[in-house]
Order: sequence, then C-alpha cells, then structure tokens
Amino acid sequence: MDDKLSLKFSGEFTLYTVTSSQTKIDKIDFSKVRKVDFDLENVVYFDTAASIFINSTIKAFDKKNISSNVLTTDTDILDTLELVEKSKKTSQAIPETKRRNIITLIGESTNSSFIGFLSFMAFIGKLFATKITYLKSAKNIRFKEIAFEINESAIKALGIIALTSFLIGLVTAYQSAYQLKIYGANIFIVDMLGISMLRELAPLMTAIVIAGRSASAFTAQIGAMKITEELDAMRTMGFDPYVFLVLPRIIALMIAMPLLIFVADVMSLFAGMLVANFDLGISPQLFLDRFGEAVAAKHFFIGIAKGPFFAFLIASIGVYRGFMVKDDTQSIGFNTTKSVVEAIFAVIICDAIFSILFTNLGI
Repeated sequence: MDDKLSLKFSGEFTLYTVTSSQTKIDKIDFSKVRKVDFDLENVVYFDTAASIFINSTIKAFDKKNISSNVLTTDTDILDTLELVEKSKKTSQAIPETKRRNIITLIGESTNSSFIGFLSFMAFIGKLFATKITYLKSAKNIRFKEIAFEINESAIKALGIIALTSFLIGLVTAYQSAYQLKIYGANIFIVDMLGISMLRELAPLMTAIVIAGRSASAFTAQIGAMKITEELDAMRTMGFDPYVFLVLPRIIALMIAMPLLIFVADVMSLFAGMLVANFDLGISPQLFLDRFGEAVAAKHFFIGIAKGPFFAFLIASIGVYRGFMVKDDTQSIGFNTTKSVVEAIFAVIICDAIFSILFTNLGI
C-alpha cells in the first residue's frame, strides 16, 4: 500500500543514534502516508532516550492523522516504552514573577526585622526567667563550666586584647602628638589619652574584639550542637540547655569583660606613655604625675562598668544566633556572620546610650 510506511531500526538504538534516526525521518515525505510501523525486531539494545524518541514521534504523527504501530516481540523494549510513557511529566510554564516595588520591599524588611526583634526579646525573657531560678541557690551555679568559659573567653583573649589596645593607643597618641606640638600643648596628651582611652576607646575596642571572637564561637558551638541533635538529646534527658550551655557562657563573659577592659586600659596608656616620651619629651614620671592630676578615677570606673553590659549583649546575641541555626552547615556560617555584626552594632548602640546618659547626668 502506498499510504503505509515501515521504519526499520537495527543494532543499538540509543541516545547516540537517535539524532541520525531523526535526520533520516525528517527527509521522508509523509504527505501521502496514513500508517507508520516502527519495526524494532532487529534492535539489540534499547535505552530510555530511544523510547522517548519513539513516543514523541508517534505523538507527532498522531497530530498529522497518521496512525502508528510498534512491531517487536522483545518484552524489554515494550516495557521500556510503557515505563517512559507513564513516568513522563508534562512541562509547565514558569509563572512570570512580578517585580515588587520599593514600598513592598521596605514593608517586608521591616516586618522581618520586627519579627526577629520579638523573637530575640522572647529569648531574653526566657533567659532572665531561667537566671532567676538559676541564682536562687549556690548549688545551681555551675562553677566549673563558668571557670572553663572564663578561660576560653578571657584568658585566651588577653594576648589579642593587649596587642590591639597597645596599637590603638600608639596610633592615637602619635596622631595627637603631631597636632599638640604645633600649639606647644604637649602635656595635654596625658589628659586626652587618659579620658578617651579609659572612658570610651578601651572598653569599645575590647568589646568589638570580643564580639568578633566570642560571639562567633558561641554561635558556631551552639549551632553545631543543634545540627548534631545534641540539644534535643539534652532535653530528652531532662537537662535544660539554658542552664548548662547559655548561662555559664553569659556569666563567664560578664565576669571576664571588666578584666579585659582593665588590661586594655593599661596597654593603651603604656603605648601613649612611650609616644609621649620619645616624640614629645615627656618622661614617664611626668606622664604619671599629670595623669594623676588631670584624669579623675570616675573615668576608669565608667569604662569598667560598661563591661558587663557589653558582655551580656555579646554573649546573648551569640547564643541566640546559635539557637537560630537550621539543619544545614550553610546556616552556621550565615548565623555566625550575623551574630558578629549584630553584636558589634549592639555594643556601639549601648555605648552611645551610655555616653548620652552620663553626659546629661554630668558624670
């Protein structure tokens, strides 16, 4: 019959031969053809790519009112054709995403920040409730864990704090000395360094270094414990993570921060004393005498008093971000970065509040 056509395939009918078969079929004139037979009797190997090709070709012929038939006695080929046809999924058009305007973006960002703030406040509330119960009796206080965290957060940080404070004091004193020499006010470098370092720079720089060091460590430690389900295991065994993990870290950092600020005060003033001696000709004895006269003790105590507040913010944010870690390692990196940024930002805001408050109080 002139309206019937038989397409014979032989050998391996796979992904690598589909293209050549398609090329040969495209050259055939199907204008007078009403029936096509796919002869697969001589096919020795048949894969899913060939099956997709056969099914697609049959559907294309159906649209042209050409009937199709597969000729083969190989059950494997028939099963493959049937399996591919059943599992084939129709592609769906990807919906076009609408560009959100600036008002929507601002609203979503504000809402997300507000929800995050409420979540942090809930964490702080639970933290204070646990701390009240924790401090009711000395038996509840885990001195060993607190001592361990003091060693990790403070003792091991003394080197970097001392070096950073020394360099900050050195740079500040050197830049100030250049300006003071112009007006012949060399001795006032003691006043400037004493008040600025003791009251503001030493506590702030110490807090920023500790935020980068301890807040990130707390987030990574708690986050890793959450991913490995250690926190769930603790709760299952009746241990409160707030008592065993959170409070020791916060209390330890609140105890250690004043010590670190004191070291920062000493090292920054020592650096200023060196610059004053070598660049301005002010002897260490004269420097100390002027320091005792011009710098009131209140500036030292104000700087030290900021320490526990800075420590509480740093440790709380670090631990909170640890609890926010999801069940993947990428989340640890994301929350660790956020904990450092948020801790530094919180410390700067807290320091600004203290400055405004003390200035208005005349302290």
